[in-house]
Amino acid sequence: MADDQGTKPPIMEPKPPHPLHQIAETPTHKLLLKQWLKEEELILNRIALKETQIDSVRKEITQLYMFFFVFHSIALILLFNASSNDPVEKSCRRSWIPSVCTLLCSLGLIWAVRYKSDVESHLEKLLEREKEDGKLLAKCVEELKKKGVEFDLLKEVDALRRAKSLRVEAKAVKKWSARDFVTLFFFSVSCLVLALTRIILCN
Repeated sequence: MADDQGTKPPIMEPKPPHPLHQIAETPTHKLLLKQWLKEEELILNRIALKETQIDSVRKEITQLYMFFFVFHSIALILLFNASSNDPVEKSCRRSWIPSVCTLLCSLGLIWAVRYKSDVESHLEKLLEREKEDGKLLAKCVEELKKKGVEFDLLKEVDALRRAKSLRVEAKAVKKWSARDFVTLFFFSVSCLVLALTRIILCN
């Protein structure tokens, strides 16, 4: 009997509760998880909105490209037809009028393209920032769900704020961007159109 009592199996210790149960029973952790999940949803909505805005701006830029070439093509055709009906000297003396009009329209279109390109670049930076915030927040949510009450609120929340405030975009400084080359290209095309206008009206 003594041996039976001595070899009695030990009483099994209660299994620790799941981290999510621990969070549900702790008001501070529960409130923080709700706030983070809500903020995560807001970030996803802002990312979707930024992507829609970028697509819209890109469509507008494409339309400006098409209008630029269509405008100059129609202008050159009209000038060629008009020059064939008028004397060369008369057309050449009045060549400054269509030249100035074409130049002003070209500069206006170039400015519009550059402005829309800057808007696109700004939206892309905002989108990248939102995605980085979403990744940081998702990491914190995952850690909170994994650790439960062992999650150090002060330490982890402070680390999240520090990561957002001290985030530095480590990118190489570019002297020339794609937008600069596009602007230079359209300006060159505008100069070429001016030269063709002069040639059509004076020769």
